[in-house]
Amino acid sequence: MRVIAGSAKRIQLKTLKGLETRPTTDRIKETLFNMIAPWIGDCFFLDLFAGSGAIGIEALSRGAGEAVFIEKNRAAAEVIRDNLRRTGLEERAALIQADVSPGLRGLAGRKFDYIFMDPPYQGQLEYGTLKLIGELGLLGEDGMIIIEAAVETDFGYLSALGYRIVKEKKYKTNKHIFIEADAELS
Repeated sequence: MRVIAGSAKRIQLKTLKGLETRPTTDRIKETLFNMIAPWIGDCFFLDLFAGSGAIGIEALSRGAGEAVFIEKNRAAAEVIRDNLRRTGLEERAALIQADVSPGLRGLAGRKFDYIFMDPPYQGQLEYGTLKLIGELGLLGEDGMIIIEAAVETDFGYLSALGYRIVKEKKYKTNKHIFIEADAELS
């Protein structure tokens, strides 16, 4: 796995051995960032369930102003720290080693342009995480949440939480959904 583009282009990233994390493949990561590239510069980026930190690091490499990573697994957090050092991007990054809920509570009052989350598949963590993001007001006015989930994951509850799907990109076994706050419900 490597950084695809930007200031850290081609730098190899470490990943946690085993099946505890599922790093986003380079091809899927490239597709994702091709969709958001025009708006990534100077943005405030939040990477939840960060794993190796590859998504937030890609955002920083492509010009994001700052990225915050939340990862509860101690070994994975060490991998993120190492990857930030390897890429020279640690000065614009903050790592919170905690479960997502208390990590998000610690960010209350901040606003993010992009929030990316890749929770464990079939763990049904998306609903509670999205609800908490809304309650804490963490999504900026024109912000977007991107969720990587198993292709069969149902997001029929989004409007009840005040969100709407803007775009959905399906792959073989997973998908990215792009959601924003529904202005009509706010």
